[in-house]
Amino acid sequence: MASRVAQRGEIWFAPIPTDPPDKGKRPVVIVSTNMRNLHPRANAVLVIPLSTSVQSGDVPTHLHLEPGETGLGERAVATAENITVVRKETLEAPRYPLRTLSNAQVCTLAQLVAIAMGCHP
Repeated sequence: MASRVAQRGEIWFAPIPTDPPDKGKRPVVIVSTNMRNLHPRANAVLVIPLSTSVQSGDVPTHLHLEPGETGLGERAVATAENITVVRKETLEAPRYPLRTLSNAQVCTLAQLVAIAMGCHP
């Protein structure tokens, strides 16, 4: 388990429940509120997985992020259609400093989740 509490917008590493068991942990953006993240009885956080297998093409539920926005070594895409919860105890803090996504970026992800659910503005 992580020694510190994950905060909204931070990038951590976690196993994704729908990934094959041998895939291991991958980067995720914490998108749940800090009220939930800090609550001692909340045992899970809401996350959106990041993929560094960035394919060309415009997917309406993807947010493309440059290395300078994430601190990762390569371009990444946040896949809002894959929003999920992970147990706090499975979170792994990054081994090197990563950036925190802005409130505007997290709110953009929320809008992309709505699109994934068929709730167009």
